[in-house]
Amino acid sequence: MKKSALCSALVFSFAVQACNAEEGYRVETVVDGITIPWGMVWLPGGDMLVSDRSGKLYRVRDGKIAGTIQGVPKVHVNGQGGLLDLELHPDYQQNGWIYLTYSSPEGEGEGSNTALMRAKLEGDELVQKEILYKAGPNSRRGQHYGSRIEFDDQGYVYFSVGDRGARDENPQDLSRDGGKIYRLHDDGRVPADNPFVDREGAIDAIYSLGHRNPQGMAKNPQSGTIWVHEHGPRGGDEVNVVRAGENYGWPILSYGINYNGTEFAEGTEREGYRSPIWYWVPSIAPSGMTFVTSDKYPDWKGDLLVGSLKFRYLVRADVQGESIADTEILFEDIGRVRNVEQGPDGYIYVATEGDGIKRIVPTN
Repeated sequence: MKKSALCSALVFSFAVQACNAEEGYRVETVVDGITIPWGMVWLPGGDMLVSDRSGKLYRVRDGKIAGTIQGVPKVHVNGQGGLLDLELHPDYQQNGWIYLTYSSPEGEGEGSNTALMRAKLEGDELVQKEILYKAGPNSRRGQHYGSRIEFDDQGYVYFSVGDRGARDENPQDLSRDGGKIYRLHDDGRVPADNPFVDREGAIDAIYSLGHRNPQGMAKNPQSGTIWVHEHGPRGGDEVNVVRAGENYGWPILSYGINYNGTEFAEGTEREGYRSPIWYWVPSIAPSGMTFVTSDKYPDWKGDLLVGSLKFRYLVRADVQGESIADTEILFEDIGRVRNVEQGPDGYIYVATEGDGIKRIVPTN
């Protein structure tokens, strides 16, 4: 296996800084001042939009915060909830739609649940806001909103809603939101061929079930399939290839255990359930993921990068078709990684909690 650069000591400041990394890569901080960056997208002119979990949406230009976007929907900042992911429509230059997920207090019950909205940007304000999906009921629990967004090659939009901390109620029940991946047309309509459209009592937007808390989602550029990773409890983080109508087992099957050390799962695999293509024990607390397609990283091209909140590093997964052959750790102590994206300039950007947004730069 190719060994990539490790960066074990970073000195942080408000200036752009870098560290010498092994085997031809260095890390430089390019944006500071965003506490918990969650979503990152690039507009056609080169500006970035970055969501902060606190509920603010920033415009970033030339490495500096150039302004705060107005018109952001009302967000219930609650534990892991807040303003979460961002995604541009694949035809953004023609239609201008921006998609965002957030913990919304609208709807039934106290607290909040995950919502998917689309809007357009006029100057520094979101306009023409449309809620495409609002999970319910609301919950006061502060965990497991899920909230990643991705488009496939056919223009369908996928998004995740975690189990909201109700593992025994939500993930295996098709009549309840939570612990699911959803698929919609770009305008919020439910596709006629969604797998549970004709199932009595089922929510027809559901595409797959049995998930815990998917906080990574990316389209495999080779196959066009949607990949997710999700948090396990104490161990059992998973990478899954999302298939229509499949059940990924949570909480019946898991490689994890309860936080108090007791067991809860009935096993790790069973007929009729889809097993993960990769799992981590102990948990790395994964967040954010991207496939590398850029020529700037020839030894990583085609592989998957996954962020670790817990261990403050990146993981490079050696992708072989629709499976993962092996993984390795990159850039130890890069920070609590919340998101990883490949920008339109071909560089990899890593959003960290409290430590800025960083860029991985080849030195050769």
